[in-house]
Amino acid sequence: MYQIIKKSKIWYIISAVFIVPGIVFILLGGLKLNIDFTGGTLWKLNFDTNRSTAQDVSVYLEEYDLGETTIQPTSDSSLAIRMKPIDNETRQTILTSLNEKYEGVEEESFESIGPTIGDELKRRAMVAIIIVLIFIILYINWAFRKISKSSAIPSWAMGLSAIAALAHDILFVVGAFAFMGHFFGIEVGALFVTALLTILGFSVHDTIVVYDRVRENVIYGTDSSFEETVNRSVNQTIVRSLNTSFTTLFVLLALYLFGGESIRMFVFAMILGIVTGTYSSIFIASPLLVIWQKLRK
Repeated sequence: MYQIIKKSKIWYIISAVFIVPGIVFILLGGLKLNIDFTGGTLWKLNFDTNRSTAQDVSVYLEEYDLGETTIQPTSDSSLAIRMKPIDNETRQTILTSLNEKYEGVEEESFESIGPTIGDELKRRAMVAIIIVLIFIILYINWAFRKISKSSAIPSWAMGLSAIAALAHDILFVVGAFAFMGHFFGIEVGALFVTALLTILGFSVHDTIVVYDRVRENVIYGTDSSFEETVNRSVNQTIVRSLNTSFTTLFVLLALYLFGGESIRMFVFAMILGIVTGTYSSIFIASPLLVIWQKLRK
């Protein structure tokens, strides 16, 4: 049997090595938000002939005073242009000019988002995450109420331990994207919030599986100490957790490679979340139960 709980200091050090740098980048500048949050225009153009490079189009658009512009290829024949809000007249002028230069340029989509909508989306995202966390605590407190009767650990401590593991997962993913935004200009939008909420659901699901086995072993087991009970429970569920995560990662990897540019960063966030969620359920959430029990004594 692997002595996972006795080596908890090692797992916490590993987590700190990955999370602390991410927190530093969050404090330095935070996430690089796209127009979903900041407001602006997202313009997707399709080139019938050979698509010009993003750099060439960027230089060509400088004469229109579009402010800070980000141009990214979305396929072999199309580009996505992010810029400040423009009116319809400027839009038509630019489109006509591009057709004169490159020929066969067609508009795939044109979306304008005002700053007010962006601020509202940020508020809703924060409210959604807070509500999810509250309901997770309430559910775990109710689902594991019987373990409180065993005097091993109160159910609310299990809820707080699960939230600590979720905070670990969210900080890792957000920190990673803050790092990529600082060095590589990777932006996050509404899909990133969706990824975070999905990660919360997956991670707490994995943690509850481990906690459920802890509850059964506390009530019906004969181990001499709570630490041994938790360690045995983790060993009994670790293979299941890894199998579930690997099968999910195979699907996500396929989506990342073949799903297209528009969802690539969303899938990448999910991959990071699944990996750290599996890790935290085994190596963070479970040892925290032993810490709570020792503090209670």
